[in-house]
Amino acid sequence: MIRFECDYLEGAAPQILAAVEKANFEQNPGYGADRHCENARKLIKEACRAEKSDVHFVVGGTQANLTIIGAALKNYQGVLAPVTSHINTHEAGAIELTGHKVMSIHTPDGKLRPEDIEKQCRIYADDTHQTHIVQPGMVYISQTTEVGTLYSRAEVGELYKACKKYGILLFIDGARLGYAVTAPGNDLMLEDVAQYCDVFTVGGTKQGALFGEAVVIQDETLKREFPYHVKQRGALLAKGWLLGIQYETLFTDGLYLKLAKHAADLAVKLHQGFKDAGFAFLYDHETNQQLPVFTKEQFKKLSETYSFDHFADVEDGKIATRFCTSWATKEEDVEQLLAAVREL
Repeated sequence: MIRFECDYLEGAAPQILAAVEKANFEQNPGYGADRHCENARKLIKEACRAEKSDVHFVVGGTQANLTIIGAALKNYQGVLAPVTSHINTHEAGAIELTGHKVMSIHTPDGKLRPEDIEKQCRIYADDTHQTHIVQPGMVYISQTTEVGTLYSRAEVGELYKACKKYGILLFIDGARLGYAVTAPGNDLMLEDVAQYCDVFTVGGTKQGALFGEAVVIQDETLKREFPYHVKQRGALLAKGWLLGIQYETLFTDGLYLKLAKHAADLAVKLHQGFKDAGFAFLYDHETNQQLPVFTKEQFKKLSETYSFDHFADVEDGKIATRFCTSWATKEEDVEQLLAAVREL
């Protein structure tokens, strides 16, 4: 079975394993107070041109999301997010467990727009019973989105303006940020992200690390609150140097984007191969999550040899699927898959 269902199927980039092994018998202070974490913070801030930001490391994406949102919001506030967003669909109510409502918004392509923010904030502002309803306190988006679409620099800039107008925070989930940056047509680069939001993450789990996410904070209040929430919510790793070494390695000699570019190139190959074979897409883009549409018979046939996601049921009884490329995807596996797709 050749697997394409997600982008964290493999362990870690060899460079990371070598770095961890090299440091295995070092004695390091715990909880991120070590030299590796300090250097990793420096390298991330340099790469993102975010010198005034605070950088923290947590063990996973859900922990990052719930800790950021739990730390940022007052207990009567909620977070606006696309209905397809990870915090709304694939975190088992983790955000609600922090005491904050996910205020989901239907969108045609997994992307929020300034008018979505304006509408929800006006609804709250115009309500005569404000103290009876949840107050919008944050906007959550991801780059790429959960359906693989991309925000442009201008789109994020306009979203940020809308957030500032209403005094709410913008949080960009960057679990796949490297894959977004290296995707065709993208113009929102690492060095831009910190300029257009209050907090964002730089993904490790999906992008060559064994585990871990980096949280980069611009908002001054959140900077003060966040460390306590990391501890309280179980996201603080005692052996924090394990996270530091991984990010130190990823952000040395451009490895992070080199690994991401591999996935991006194979995503283009996969997209073109599905297209040439006559398949339509649920969302037509070239990022590392490809969503071709199959008949039930085609789905069943391909599932005999390949593992991929049943993403959604669509019209005429067809199935939208998801195939992911990653830093470790083999080109020969993509070619073999496309040969099988052509036979369908």
